Amino acid sequence: MAAASAALVLAACGSDGTDGSGHGGSRGREAKYQRVIEDPHPRPGDVIEAAGAPTGVARTDDGSLLLTYTAGNVEDDEGPAASAWRVVGPDGRTVAEHAEHTDAEAQPVAFTGVPGGFVRIPQADAEEAYALDVRGERQELTVTRTPLPTRAGDIALGAPEPALIYRPATRTVAPPAGLPDDAIDLVVDERGTAWSLAQPLTGDPHRVVRQRDGRTLGSTAVPKPYAGGVLAARGGTAALLLVRDDGVRGLLVTTDDGEHWRTLLAGGVPWQTLQGGPESSVLDVLADGRVLVGEEGGRYWLADDRANSAFHQLRTPASLTSLTVDGTTLYGIADTTTATYDLVKGEGLWISRDGGGQWRRHG
Repeated sequence: MAAASAALVLAACGSDGTDGSGHGGSRGREAKYQRVIEDPHPRPGDVIEAAGAPTGVARTDDGSLLLTYTAGNVEDDEGPAASAWRVVGPDGRTVAEHAEHTDAEAQPVAFTGVPGGFVRIPQADAEEAYALDVRGERQELTVTRTPLPTRAGDIALGAPEPALIYRPATRTVAPPAGLPDDAIDLVVDERGTAWSLAQPLTGDPHRVVRQRDGRTLGSTAVPKPYAGGVLAARGGTAALLLVRDDGVRGLLVTTDDGEHWRTLLAGGVPWQTLQGGPESSVLDVLADGRVLVGEEGGRYWLADDRANSAFHQLRTPASLTSLTVDGTTLYGIADTTTATYDLVKGEGLWISRDGGGQWRRHG
């Protein structure tokens, strides 16, 4: 998946992302950035160069990647902005790209990989969903408000609002059937099991509910005194971040498809030192059942094996603002946390195929 130019401007900059003068990006870069976000019809390459790093990455079954980019207004959280996406084929060549003028308040466009292409993740309404094939050509979907019982192959598109699934066999976007009314998170694993986190308004403990084909398979209470945070599941393994006093303090994990659960408050992860709450935390499950946990822009830990009882800290090539999983491949993005003319050290997309042992810079 060697690919082209996720951070083209780095070739003309110093290794620390500056112009070599110590000014952190020349006046020329600032002026070009402003031209890009103010352009009513920006060029994709210009937006990608201005952004410096993608905001997200999605992978489809043939190895193609879809990278999304956003360049926002630096001076204010309002004003002009520009967004772009680029499809990169398995051979690393750019297949298609697109850019458009937007504003700094707009929600960044995000996609998820599906068989044969990518589906846009709706932010407010199911009608926002559409598909792109591996050539970058737009494909219409069937959107229905009739709930569908989840089954193998279904893919969760967003949670909790709107909670939707995508069914590749019929190219249909729909709400999942039987989801608890008080569900605040949803994931669907490759077996078609829908895992949701229910947050009762009565003060009762949060519960992890698992369902398939519209039937409830089981429900597990989150142990007191914890609340549930982010949820992830794959290959019979499911994990839930445990939250107390707005901080992440451990994991609730199962490795046998929900039959038995274990509370993990140690395991090599210094939970008490994690910064922020679940909204700034990372949790995912690799295809081999190992759990990945961490904090965006900070540190990450990966389980030593599928038992998920011991973790080791990953060595990353740069300070990563996000880390996602596809199969057993890790995709880390190094970027600034707010819009800026400058680039950070190591800015761009980094890829590891061996669980963080070695990293390769995209482009």
